[in-house]
Amino acid sequence: MKTALITGVTSGFGKAFAIRLARSGNYKLIITGRRRERLEEIAEILRRDFNCETEALCFDIRDRESCEWAVQSILESNTHIDVLVNNAGLAAGTSSFDESDTNDFDRMIDTNVKGLLYITKQIVPLMIAQQSGHIVNISSIAGIEVYPNGSVYCASKHAVNAITKGLRIDLVKHGIKVSSISPGMAETEFSVVRYHGDQEKAAAVYKGLIPLSAEDIADALEFILTRPGHVSINDIQINPTQQANTYISHRKQ
Repeated sequence: MKTALITGVTSGFGKAFAIRLARSGNYKLIITGRRRERLEEIAEILRRDFNCETEALCFDIRDRESCEWAVQSILESNTHIDVLVNNAGLAAGTSSFDESDTNDFDRMIDTNVKGLLYITKQIVPLMIAQQSGHIVNISSIAGIEVYPNGSVYCASKHAVNAITKGLRIDLVKHGIKVSSISPGMAETEFSVVRYHGDQEKAAAVYKGLIPLSAEDIADALEFILTRPGHVSINDIQINPTQQANTYISHRKQ
């Protein structure tokens, strides 16, 4: 039985990932998130519906000391982590750079970049000790192409891609795989968060097209994790059929 740690499980991709791995019957899960009630609800679903041994850790990944505490907590009952899915992330704001809010900058950089680094820094030594492991970073098409009014979010996801490539180079000698998934437009809570809770604006993002779902991205994660030991899927980019790149989409009226 393998052990997988998934961050940001209280909604969207993270919840879909947890359910997919639980359903497989091959994993003990450690799930994290900031919203305690939601986290506990999901943990109960995983235990009840899939008979999956699940540990829920509620903390803010932006806090380095909390990440250190979380891993120490994990070590009390686990001697290894086989899979780390760095899913926690967000976009905040849609203004041009000159009109943007620096508080949004902090939220994105602290979550998407520093949070990923903090938790990965704690898990990598465990994987090195066992000379095996798999890290999957959830990036974005925004880490490949820059688009208007998204400079800081795009920068944060470009950083995720650079970190992924750097980790792959540094950890290959330890038998550790490092992968990334870069989704295009996907309908989760992403746009609601980005528009600071404005449901109407969030819904308009997907008007006239069929976006990706969390299940589509879970398909990619499952594919990555089920390859033979000698095969590493480095990167997967996934777009809706109606999206060509970050700023060109075909929307039906």
